[in-house]
Amino acid sequence: MAGNSQRRGATRKARNKAAGSGGRIRKGLAGRGPTPKAEDRVYHKAYKAKQTARPRQQASRSSEKGAGPDWVIGRNSVLEALNAGLPVRAAYVVDGAEHDSRLREILTFAADHGIPLMQATRSELDRQTGGSNHQGVALRLQDYEYASADDLIAAGAEATHGGLVVALDKVTDPRNLGAIVRSAAAFGAQGVLIPSRRSASMTAAAWKTSAGAAARIPVAMATNLNQALAKFARASWMVVGLAGEGDVDIADVPGLDGPTVLVVGSEGHGLARLTRESCDVLASIPITSEVESLNASVAVSVALYAAARIRTAA
Repeated sequence: MAGNSQRRGATRKARNKAAGSGGRIRKGLAGRGPTPKAEDRVYHKAYKAKQTARPRQQASRSSEKGAGPDWVIGRNSVLEALNAGLPVRAAYVVDGAEHDSRLREILTFAADHGIPLMQATRSELDRQTGGSNHQGVALRLQDYEYASADDLIAAGAEATHGGLVVALDKVTDPRNLGAIVRSAAAFGAQGVLIPSRRSASMTAAAWKTSAGAAARIPVAMATNLNQALAKFARASWMVVGLAGEGDVDIADVPGLDGPTVLVVGSEGHGLARLTRESCDVLASIPITSEVESLNASVAVSVALYAAARIRTAA
């Protein structure tokens, strides 16, 4: 039958077809795996671009290594944080972690105080704490709720002497911030004001150093410190900057018995120029010539003590 190519003797039109390799090429490729990515081939431009970017990536990872500011890690530190009353969001314990007296005390504290207790694998907790030595236990703190400059002004209006506030200019050590919060609470201040940029914030280290004082007085955050100081000035507060070359001894500043903002800068650079211009007066703390400057938290404590004496006698 015409067109029936299945019948015996029928011929089929030959197709153009390359000669086979007999499996030689397939055998030669055996065991070599998938084709490498361009960025893994040393002769490719993508590989060179990757090598150029690698140092920057490594630097970024090294700067991020370690537990974040909202974490407390290690059995002793966790136990101290719990006893200090830090605001805990949750406690994390590694599955199968070795139980000792400290861990048992941590678990008991969490159960007695209604703290959520989360179980995690070691790799999970390693990842969350940036590979830190957490010893199988960690705390994550609650997000701190900052007050505003207006809140501090309102609190000062209700105070006996019109309010006392400490403002920080580029104080970047959270332990200094915690110590200043502690001193502010001890000397009856209404709060502490910090800028939102280039400043320490209320991290786990600051909470711990404040020894619980952060739960008693507010810390306010301002987008722009100088604008916040101007707001205090418009509310008839006196703005006093602490500076080594100040015009007057802190104990002799007139008006410390009224609403006052004490402004302190970083130990290394002091007050910024614009911050100085926002102050009504620059005051100094007399020290011997053998010491160049005081730690920011120490300077605040001395100034608060001087203000407290004047306000008490008034």
